[in-house]
Amino acid sequence: MFYNFGIYIYSLLIHLLAPFSRKPRKMMKGHWIVYELLRQQKEDGAKYIWFHAASLGEFEQGRPLIEKIRERYPEYKILLTFFSPSGYEVRKNYKGADIVCYLPLDKPRNVNKFLDIIQPCMAFFIKYEFWKNYLDELHKRNIPVYSISSIFRKEQIFFKWYGGTYRKVLANFDQLFVQNETSKRFLSKIGINKVTVVGDTRFDRVLEIRQEAKDLPLVEAFKGNSMTIVAGSSWQPDEDLFIEYFNTHPDIKLIIAPHVIDENHLVEIISKLKRPYVRYSKANEQNVKNADCLIIDGFGLLSSIYRYGEIAYVGGGFGVGIHNILEAAVYGIPVIFGPKYHKFMEAKQLLEENGAFSIKNYEELSQLLDKMISDTEYLKEVGANADNYVSKNLGASEKILDQIKF
Repeated sequence: MFYNFGIYIYSLLIHLLAPFSRKPRKMMKGHWIVYELLRQQKEDGAKYIWFHAASLGEFEQGRPLIEKIRERYPEYKILLTFFSPSGYEVRKNYKGADIVCYLPLDKPRNVNKFLDIIQPCMAFFIKYEFWKNYLDELHKRNIPVYSISSIFRKEQIFFKWYGGTYRKVLANFDQLFVQNETSKRFLSKIGINKVTVVGDTRFDRVLEIRQEAKDLPLVEAFKGNSMTIVAGSSWQPDEDLFIEYFNTHPDIKLIIAPHVIDENHLVEIISKLKRPYVRYSKANEQNVKNADCLIIDGFGLLSSIYRYGEIAYVGGGFGVGIHNILEAAVYGIPVIFGPKYHKFMEAKQLLEENGAFSIKNYEELSQLLDKMISDTEYLKEVGANADNYVSKNLGASEKILDQIKF
């Protein structure tokens, strides 16, 4: 079968690349110890609910559901698996799960060995995770399996004339909890009808993040009473635009939290600034008040920092695609991003709700910011639109729980 052949080729590539690249090396080491880790940490007689996430973003999407189950059904244990090192390495000590490990590659032997050890009572695959051998075997063993926050588009392989094998994979799910009606319609056309539209669990997660947001005295001192733009997850093409605006508008302050935090990129950002700046790692109560730009040179702060801004710029829209705009919108502030947003349903919807704006060049950004800064009523109105959009999309986790039998 082509699918299994592809998995074996992928496995071979990981082994070949491991000596030369850190990510494949970490993945391979994680796979070596996964079965022993499971045997050591598994409690005999315990009932395990298995959640699988590809990486960190998918984990955050499933996290509200994990924590609601944890709270309401403490008699169950949680197993959390990741495919990517970028997810596992960040969340391997996550307290909301009893066991956290890599998912062994989707080979029939691995699948049986994994399921024999853990014997889950149910499984949740988050968003785009459709591993054929795992899903086939879960179905054979009569273990309920659910897809959560999944979204489907016509260009996906399931809807192609040659996608028959993958359509059969979808039939293994006991229920697919999808984000929108469009997904449900596409699935119906290929005979997949165990589908419920619940929305996106990420809305529940960003609300939790807002409620847990840290107080950041240095950021508060930096902001003072100034109108502040927070630029999050930015890349060089984004920075070229908003730094140019910042340099020529002394009435605003700017917080930059770049997506890549390495010294070369930070030096590149600093070289473009024509107004006083300070790096967060070197900030204190005095120098932060004298700066007009605050550069966040550490991780884990951005979701708390957005609340200090009147306007958010979210990066990635001049590259492969925008980053998380909901983390900003949840604070009820307008969100601006580049032109590559069409794969992101929340971006399209927030644009329709007039809570966000997409720009293609400096002229568009400049005109938009001029209007927002000069017209405070307009700024409040757009921010309220963003807040309303998030508020009306909350509750996907509860809708899923209502349909699961424990």
